[in-house]
Amino acid sequence: MAFQTEFEFELPLGYVDGDGNLHRQGAMRRATALDEIEPLRDPRVERNQAYLAVILLSRVVTRLGGLSQVNPHVIENLYATDLAYLQEMYNRINALEPERVTATCPQCEHRFQLEIDGLGGFAATPSMLSSRR
Repeated sequence: MAFQTEFEFELPLGYVDGDGNLHRQGAMRRATALDEIEPLRDPRVERNQAYLAVILLSRVVTRLGGLSQVNPHVIENLYATDLAYLQEMYNRINALEPERVTATCPQCEHRFQLEIDGLGGFAATPSMLSSRR
């Protein structure tokens, strides 16, 4: 089985370009260490940490509809719903596999597997974390 590095998506609402064209289908690649480190040097991120998500997503979203490139301006102009969708997707495709433990029901003694959801996330991308803190 090949290691998957790019993932297709369809935005819930979509990006509307300057000509009124709607762009919903796209692709996102897995992030590299540089993708997470480089945006921290960006003056926009230094002034406003929330801008980290914009810069990071503009680096890893490889395609969006018929756009020739996905840059920070495109990400800035997404609807909040689509931004949240991409942030969740980023976290999902770049996360480690959840830890699995075997548990036993104290009443019926049935054994089953549980996934333990880790705390926190990527230190370089605090604004990309879900609400699990």
